[in-house]
Amino acid sequence: MIHLPLALHIPDGFLSGGVAAVAGVLAIAAVAYALRVANVEPDEARVPLLGVLAAFIFAAQMLNFPIVGGTSGHFLGATLAAVLLGPWLACLVMAVVITVQAFAFADGGISALGANILNMGVLGALLAGLLVGALVKVLPHARSVFLGVVATVSWFAVMVGTAATSFELAISDTVPLGTSLPAMLGVHSLIGIGEAVITTAAVAAVLVSRPDLVALGPPQLTTEPGRVPRPVERSASA
Repeated sequence: MIHLPLALHIPDGFLSGGVAAVAGVLAIAAVAYALRVANVEPDEARVPLLGVLAAFIFAAQMLNFPIVGGTSGHFLGATLAAVLLGPWLACLVMAVVITVQAFAFADGGISALGANILNMGVLGALLAGLLVGALVKVLPHARSVFLGVVATVSWFAVMVGTAATSFELAISDTVPLGTSLPAMLGVHSLIGIGEAVITTAAVAAVLVSRPDLVALGPPQLTTEPGRVPRPVERSASA
């Protein structure tokens, strides 16, 4: 009997070959496009941030905080990466972090690597970045509103990745959806609160010290007086 994993890092043996293959193809496509976007017009000011943020997320994911019932959760970092780097570069950073974790620390299975990247990097960072970018355009450009968006999307990104994991396990005939979905969503709804608090605090600190490093915030919040505004990210097709 295979026990239900309450973490987003799916181990080896939990996914069928077909589910792992489809997830792998989708993850490879997303990462390939992210690499293309990154190479169109690299922002030299953000190149050091890529490595620093990847190292921070990697280290932060190793630290667990307690949840109810003896379970624990860890920081995901997908929304933080998206807010600071933009959606596609964030997807790339998350893919690197998840890959290193799988090969160096066996945190997540090699056969499930594509699914883990899809759940946390694509549905996590990429979707979070697109949501934050869209909401910033239509909501008032106030600091409190922006931080509220960051908190909400941080929680939502965890829940989306969790739901995707449950569906993949169900399609693989590992755990019935009726069992995995409520159990995992229940635990991760609390983990998502921790994610929202940490992410919002980090973004708030960056807004105070280096607002120019926030890629997705309103312009008046993310450009220091006298600092040249950062260039608008061009699409890979440009």
